[in-house]
Amino acid sequence: MEGLQYERIAERFAAQRILVAGDLMLDEFLWGKVSRISPEAPVPVVDVTAESYYPGGAANVARNIREFTAHASVMGMAGADPYGDRLVSLLHGSGIETTGVLQHASSFTTVKTRIIARHQQVVRVDRERHAPPTAEQTERAMAYLASAIPLVDAIVISDYCKGFLTQPLADCICDLVRAHGKLLTVDPHPHNPLRWPGAAAIKPNRAEAFLSAGMRATDPVDPPTEDEHLIAAGNRLLEIWGAECVLVTLGEQGMMLFQRNAAPHHTPTRAQAVFDVSGAGDTAIAVFTLGLAAGASPCEAAELANHASGVVVGKLGTATATKDELLAGFRKI
Repeated sequence: MEGLQYERIAERFAAQRILVAGDLMLDEFLWGKVSRISPEAPVPVVDVTAESYYPGGAANVARNIREFTAHASVMGMAGADPYGDRLVSLLHGSGIETTGVLQHASSFTTVKTRIIARHQQVVRVDRERHAPPTAEQTERAMAYLASAIPLVDAIVISDYCKGFLTQPLADCICDLVRAHGKLLTVDPHPHNPLRWPGAAAIKPNRAEAFLSAGMRATDPVDPPTEDEHLIAAGNRLLEIWGAECVLVTLGEQGMMLFQRNAAPHHTPTRAQAVFDVSGAGDTAIAVFTLGLAAGASPCEAAELANHASGVVVGKLGTATATKDELLAGFRKI
């Protein structure tokens, strides 16, 4: 019965209209092979054989949502440069609405380049410039939000602390969400401590949870249900953030859901193999939001998110989970 229950929830994903707002990035992958060490320094020489580009950051959250519904849109900033053009082109090609993407000559497109050799990441190179939107860009963003939020079922905030999300913009989003009765979920960044009153759920990873709670991080305890420090951090975040629930992703330990007046709910990892954790958090917040929007309970949505994350870490590159892959995991239970 459990698999059928989740299948029915997933069937409702297609009707959900989801807007993702946050820091847009372009993920670049250089694939190659290593056959020698450089004579210039003790580092491997990678002979590049292929290049791949994927939407990253908030754009990857939208890409994950697009796997389940045709009604996915995204907003954020990108540069009026070749990288920004490539990012917008990739989003268009995926069927994601990009009216809310603000491209401007003064903006800088964040690019993360990963060099992969023999299925292992050799190095990552980041090209980024942290800058808040200008007054004109903020005005354009708020105007877009005023027109877009009434037409969606949920809005996902994906904060990578690259500058786009500011408190005035957060206040605008929260006011519109409250006025129109929409669902709001947040993937926060501890170095950009914005207030999100009225959020249905906030999803940090374990390290972010301790940092945001103002607590010293401790080593994981197995099982997590006996991790007193983690439980204290989760309960503190419920009070600090005022959210209806807090979902803490725990890597190889799965996820822990904290709700008011309920015991923490742990869902163990569903990953069969781990090749690349790039974008797993994006998948988690995307599917968790889809679940809540489709009427799932927070525990059911967390289980769906956990299964989807288990799928993507078994793939190389910034990957997504399909509906068939998601449901296949439940059929094995």
